[in-house]
Amino acid sequence: MGTEFAISSFCLHDRPLAEALDRLANLTGCVEVMDEGCHRLHDTQVLETFDLHYVIHAPSRGVNLASLLEPVRRASVEVTTGCFELAAAVGAEVVVHPGYFAWPQERAPAERQFRQSLQELLDRADDLSVAFFVENMGDWDYFLLKTPEELPLIEGAKFALDVGHAHQNHALPEFLETPIDHFHLHDNDGTTDAHAAVGDGSIDFRTVMAAVRRSGARPVIEVGSFEGVLKSIRMLEML
Repeated sequence: MGTEFAISSFCLHDRPLAEALDRLANLTGCVEVMDEGCHRLHDTQVLETFDLHYVIHAPSRGVNLASLLEPVRRASVEVTTGCFELAAAVGAEVVVHPGYFAWPQERAPAERQFRQSLQELLDRADDLSVAFFVENMGDWDYFLLKTPEELPLIEGAKFALDVGHAHQNHALPEFLETPIDHFHLHDNDGTTDAHAAVGDGSIDFRTVMAAVRRSGARPVIEVGSFEGVLKSIRMLEML
């Protein structure tokens, strides 16, 4: 019997998507596809080969929904809404990153640019009947949405809590008290975004799983190796 947890294709990001889905389908009925690198989606043909439910993690490398360069911002929206169109074809939900700014002095205008992008994404998602979530970021300079105080930035959208990112920013307990629609589960020691297996860091997953149960969401194991997925399943199912 498969696990109740969804699994990110990130754990097999160096393998072709068809191979990754074939292996993950033996473990779960739901896969979050990292739409990057070997798993970049140009159509839904591979997805339709498997009897799986999908979430799609929209491209984030090279994409910046908060860019002060308006052509870059518009292109980032276009790439993301293209992901929405693929998601609509297979009944998937989508996870997006909020973007970043290049210089500290640019934070306020970057927030305005992101809000513009978010409204455009909300409009297109409504047209396509696609649900999407905005994910909190790790401790990376100049990224938006690193702390709970920034949640008003995504007003009107659903929130994806990346547990590892929140822990790295020493903000996990506060985030767990907020409404959460989607979860990424991975571990770290509070200093790096390790995407380690559950149990290999210092996160208290008992409190995390209590929040998961309150939300009713199906959490996604997003660790960096297939072996880490297997260990995470064992650790989480013990809870």
